[in-house]
Amino acid sequence: MKRTLVIAVLGGFGIGGLVGASAYFHATLPGAGGATETPVRPVWTEVQWPFPMDEWGKGKAFRCMAADCGAETNLYVRAKIGFCNCKTGVADDEELERLSDFRLMGDVPAVVGSGRAIKVAWMNGRSRSYTLATPFRARHSALALAFNDRCDAIVATVLTGHDRPTAIEPGVVEFLGSKTIIDWATVALGL
Repeated sequence: MKRTLVIAVLGGFGIGGLVGASAYFHATLPGAGGATETPVRPVWTEVQWPFPMDEWGKGKAFRCMAADCGAETNLYVRAKIGFCNCKTGVADDEELERLSDFRLMGDVPAVVGSGRAIKVAWMNGRSRSYTLATPFRARHSALALAFNDRCDAIVATVLTGHDRPTAIEPGVVEFLGSKTIIDWATVALGL
């Protein structure tokens, strides 16, 4: 009798653990619902550039509201003329780090993983995910993106309130390749 009771209790705990794990992992999977689910097509609205002037000048700033991006998401884009590696472009994570604008924002990012190659219009570049945390602000995520035309680069920084910056990356890359940004980049790069 004791042996049957022990087996039944262990079986119950095992099944309960599987049910709990299943519910936990289902709730954190993309597309499983929840507030951080990112829609297929973010809606970007231009806002005022919030940062002081520096050697690279002002750029363009855009916001995607939580209802459209899963969490409020801000995108900052600007040109860096003559600052890109002319031979290789933005071909590795070190070049992306050198070009990134986190210093402008005063945040110290922690790398989430390796960067990925991206293509925006005719230009090649890289994207990489980060987390940002400060003692006085909630933890949030970021993306650094940079792509180039010869020695000139377009640098984009995305700050988002959810913990999956790669979920918003396709929508950001698509927007960076849109007529709005490409027309601006053509003028900013003097093409």
